[in-house]
Order: sequence, then C-alpha cells, then structure tokens
Amino acid sequence: MPLYKIVKVNKDTKVYIWKVTESEQELSKGIDLTPHCQNRMDGMKSELHRRGFLSIRHLMAEAGYVDADLFYDEFGKPHLKDGKKISITHSNHFTGIIVSAKHEVGIDIEMQREKILRIAHKFTPIEEYRTIANTDALIRKLTIVWGSKEALYKIYAQQGLSFIHHINVKDFTFDSAATTAEILYHGDLSIYQIRFMEFEGFTCVYALKS
Repeated sequence: MPLYKIVKVNKDTKVYIWKVTESEQELSKGIDLTPHCQNRMDGMKSELHRRGFLSIRHLMAEAGYVDADLFYDEFGKPHLKDGKKISITHSNHFTGIIVSAKHEVGIDIEMQREKILRIAHKFTPIEEYRTIANTDALIRKLTIVWGSKEALYKIYAQQGLSFIHHINVKDFTFDSAATTAEILYHGDLSIYQIRFMEFEGFTCVYALKS
C-alpha cells in the first residue's frame, strides 16, 4: 500500500500523499463508490486517471472518511459532510489530499516540466524571475508559483478569478519551503500561508487561509 507521505501541518490539518503503483483492480478493493462517483469514474478514458481517482479514496480512508462523506458544490469544490475542509489533487502517478478541521485549504501537485517556461507569462510576471540563471531552478520556482496559485484557486472557487491579476505569491527561497500569498478580488483582500515540498521531480504545494 504505497501511502507515500503524511505531513502534520498543524494540530488541525494533515496532508496525505499517495504514489499510484497498483493496478485498477487492486485499488478497487475495499472501496465503495457512490453512484455519482462510480459514474464519474466510468466516464474516465484514462486508466491512470481512474487509478488516481481510486487512490484518493484510499487517502480519504487514511483520514477516516469514505466516498459517501464527500460532496461537491456548484463550483466543483469538494466538501466533507462533517464540516471539515478538504482539497484534492492528482498529477501523473501522485495524488494528494489535505484535510483541516478549522482552515480553508487547497493543495496541488505538479510535475516539474520545461513546458512551464512557455506558459509562465500567463500566470506570473516573468520579469520578476530574470535573475535566476539556472534553468532547472527557474522551472522549480515557477512550478511552486503555479502550484500555489492552483491551490489558492481551489480555496477561493470563484469564477473570473485570474491567476495573474488577482493572486500574488510573495517571493521565497527554496530552503524556506514556505511563503505567503494574497488574493485581491472585487475589492476583497484575503491572505494565505503557503508551504511546499519537492519529491521525485514533482512539487506539492498546499495553502491555508490565514
């Protein structure tokens, strides 16, 4: 059972990460999906996507939940019926959830890829990173910024929110493994704590509303 990592963020919040190595049949064992989620999975053409979907249910079990404890609102944001906060992510063969009793939370896992250099201008002022001469370091940094904004978007869950115009991630060092971010949207300012970690060419970022 490849539960990859559990991170205790604080007394109310935990991150759970799974490395998807099992077959779809193996991952199906012990998992009861609601009719809604079974229909969702049946509509997935990618086997890796289906395996990731099932692995998230194993992560939920680690956190003490079953599929029936989860529901989605009109924006597609997941919620737990007991009122705790949850966010979900999957990228390639890694999946993750973050669960908190008190904080609004978001999580994102991204593969570190050169492609991010081509799309960076769409989500962050790229001129801010011109001093980074090492391409690998630039890819890592941009992936953290992108992951931060994805995690924040999952918390905010409002149509029209722009990564480049409304979300600002404060500068950080790799060693800090943390930063802060602000969302300014329709005159409302909200502040978030950001933390990140890197493993096997992937970046995991999670955010908590301050």
